[in-house]
Parts: sequence; C-alpha cells; structure tokens
Amino acid sequence: MFSVKQDFNYSAEHECLIVGVFDKPNKFEGILTRVDEQFGGQLTELVKSGDISVKKKAIAKIHTFGKIGAKRLIAVGLGKEKEYSFEILREALGRAFKEVKTSRIQEAAVCLDAFTSEGVDALDAAHAVSEAFVLATYEFEGYKQKSNEPEKDIESIAVYSSADKEDVKASLTVGYAHGKGTNSARTLVNLPGNMLTATDMANYASELAWRYDFEVEILEKEDMLKLGMGALLAVNQGSAEPPKMIVLKYQGKEEWKDVIGLVGKGITFDTGGYSIKPKDGIVGMKTDMGGAAAVLGAMEIIGELKPEQNVVAVIPSTDNMVSGTAFKPDDVITSMSGKTIEVLNADAEGRLALADAVTYAKHHGADYLVDVATLTGGVIVALGEETTGALANNEEWFEQVLEASYEAGEPIWRLPLFEKDKERIRSSQIADLNNSPGRAGHAIMGGGFVGEFAEDTPWVHLDIAGTATATKNYDLGPAGATGVMVRTLALLVERFQSK
Repeated sequence: MFSVKQDFNYSAEHECLIVGVFDKPNKFEGILTRVDEQFGGQLTELVKSGDISVKKKAIAKIHTFGKIGAKRLIAVGLGKEKEYSFEILREALGRAFKEVKTSRIQEAAVCLDAFTSEGVDALDAAHAVSEAFVLATYEFEGYKQKSNEPEKDIESIAVYSSADKEDVKASLTVGYAHGKGTNSARTLVNLPGNMLTATDMANYASELAWRYDFEVEILEKEDMLKLGMGALLAVNQGSAEPPKMIVLKYQGKEEWKDVIGLVGKGITFDTGGYSIKPKDGIVGMKTDMGGAAAVLGAMEIIGELKPEQNVVAVIPSTDNMVSGTAFKPDDVITSMSGKTIEVLNADAEGRLALADAVTYAKHHGADYLVDVATLTGGVIVALGEETTGALANNEEWFEQVLEASYEAGEPIWRLPLFEKDKERIRSSQIADLNNSPGRAGHAIMGGGFVGEFAEDTPWVHLDIAGTATATKNYDLGPAGATGVMVRTLALLVERFQSK
C-alpha cells in the first residue's frame, strides 16, 4: 500500500500528487518552491486568485497539463503555521483522501515535507497520512445488491520524505494499524443485530486470538451460573440467544503484572426489556455494543504493534429482549461480586452486564480498569455528540486516559462522582445497590454504578452513547459508526506508565 522514497522526482508519473500549503507571506518553501518553478510561477498566481486556498482543510484539485509527472495536484490548505497541529493535519488529509477516492484515483503520491512544521515533524506527518487515509476512505458495504460497475479504490500511495526511510515506514505502519483497528470496530457496530449475536461476537474474538496469538476464554451460560454471574445472566433471561463472557489476554511482559483491563459493553441489541424503549428510541440499538467493538478494535491494534504491556479484555455480551422469562423491574439479582442489586429499570441493563465483567477482569488480575459503554442518553444531554463522558476514582490513571484521548483526537470530559452520588446508588431498601436512582445526573448514576464493582482498583469509565455514531459524514469518516475510543485505548496501552 505505502512505499517510501527520499528523493522527489518531478518527472515521476503519478495519478495525483498531494501537497500541503501554509498561509505564509512568501507562500511557498522547499519542494513547493520547485514545483511552482515547474509551473512557471502559476501556483503562486492560483493562490493569489483563490483557486488554491491556504485556509485550513481547504482542498483544491489542479490539473498539471504535463508541467510535472503527476497528472493532478491536490493542494491541502493548512492555515497559519502557528495554529497548525497534528489534529488539523489528520483532518485535512482526511478531506484530501476523500477527494482522491471521489475522483476514482487508484494511485497517489504525498510530499510529506510539505506537511511538516515546528510542531509536527515528518514522523507525525507519516502517521497522520496512513491513519487519515484508512479512516477517511472507510465504507460499510451493507447488503444492497452490487452494481456491475467495477469499484476503483486507492491501491498504492508513494510517500516522499527527506527523513529517515525506516522511521517513516514505522510511523506509516503504526498509523495504518490504528486506522484499520478503528474501521474493524466501525464495521462491528454497523452490523445489524441479527448479523451480530453474542455468539458471532465470541467467534470474532476467537478469530482475533488465533490471528494474534492471544489467550482466549469464552464463558458459556453454564460457566456463568457456576461463577455466580447473576447480573449478566439476568439481562440475558429474556433472550433466545445464549450469553457470552469473552476474555482476550495479551502478555507483553515476562510477568503478569501491571495488567490493564479493558471492559466493553457488548449488548448486541437493546429493546429496553420490560422498560421497553419507544418506537423511535429502539431504532439504532444495534449499536449498543459500541464499547465491545472499541475494545476489540484496540486489541487488533495491540496484536499488530505488540507493545510491551499486559492487557486483559473482557466483554459481556447478550441482547436485552422481552419475553415471559425476561427480568423485570422490582427483581433482585446477585452479581458475581456478591453484591445484590434491585432492578428499577430493565433498560439500565448495560451497567448490570459491566458489573460482572469488571469483577471478572479483576479476577484475571487487572490492576487498572477502563470500561467503555454506550451507557446513557444522559451523557448526550450533558455533553452533546462529540465529547465522551468520563468518571474516575484515581487521578493519575485518569490523566493517562485523558492524554491518550487527546492524542487520538477523541476528546473526553470528566463528570463528578461525589459521595452523595454513591449514596443514591446504594439507596435501595432491600438490596446493596439499585440500578436506576432516577433521571437526575443520569450519566453519573450509570457510570457510578459500574464504579461500585471497580472498588479500589484504579478505574475510568467512558460513556460513548453520544460519540459512538455520527449522523453525517465528517473529515475522517462517513455517517454511521465512528469506532470511537479504539485509538484512545490502544494509545493508553502503548504509552502506559505504571505508578
């Protein structure tokens, strides 16, 4: 897919050449100066006339008319250099690659040096190129009848850079792995519930384990009964589909210590149970396993890049259905931890599944926990659809998650969790906890409930109910599943520092 070349040859034939253009008084530097010379100064004139915009993320496609070997020049506006960042670069490149794909171009070249600055070096730029390419050109094939017209995808990208060739290749590899893992998660979330049952998800995880030599454990219903996983089993009571507790273990150190536990909610379809959702709210509930998809996508990246860390991934998976055997409000159930739970809302099922999963992650030696879940509509009310909500019980661990999220371009915002909030979660008169203390602080109540099972283990909760899907196309992807938190989790593992 990617080839790296150090010497840029103006006569080299490419279907298109992608270059970055900063908003500077003297306009061009380095390679662009020489390209402009080949054009007889016409690039400068195109900038002056506005046909090539230097505004950040602006895209202009110019035919070269044989002035250089490339047939087309795609100029990417980068804005003012002092405001330039890795995130601006990644999104700008996303737009550029969307243009390449729309133009049905199958081969492209990138002048990497034209995208570097004081704050973004060649290796950052290389990572952005490969990651943006994979993310921005993603499509979910779906189930429509196929057209007889042959598809034209981008098949190869030549990257020209004056930096060390092997280092550039390594950065391209990392960016590509991050993009592919995210796209895998997107596909899982986009699959309809009848195409992705808990069994299907378990099979997918087993295939990942085979591909990357992970240790895998799939608990069946009988195993859960023996282990006392009453919370997950309660959610599954109304379903014809058997539940699965999915465990993947990656050991990157000699000793099984400093283990990072990644826990993902895997509800493959959520009707709300006997607290049934309205007809508008039930559509789209195939995406309620977005947390599980994020964990599986992150494990794919970990399998590709093999960081020197220890990771256990735990995914509780089932659907939440209505039947004569379904659990119901007023039921009292016993979780694997031994804590009893009064069910006040059958649609607050994700936190029940996560309760047993968090306990089981600790059983497998998790020293640090992150759970990811499309947990509450309340987080959308609080933070909108572009910011993930977070709760935490440990400052240093939260800071690591926060730093990873900013590097990934997946912003999170921490919500408070005070002792008064915990008292509401523990307010049942007949059980240790209740699963739905009311609408006030809904996102805090949902995440705080999961925190009751993390106990003293450093823990961060990520509520992706608003960020797991996008309603319209954006710079780095199409409408539909976003694969949010895949790259955050992978970067968290790659950058982990034990305390």
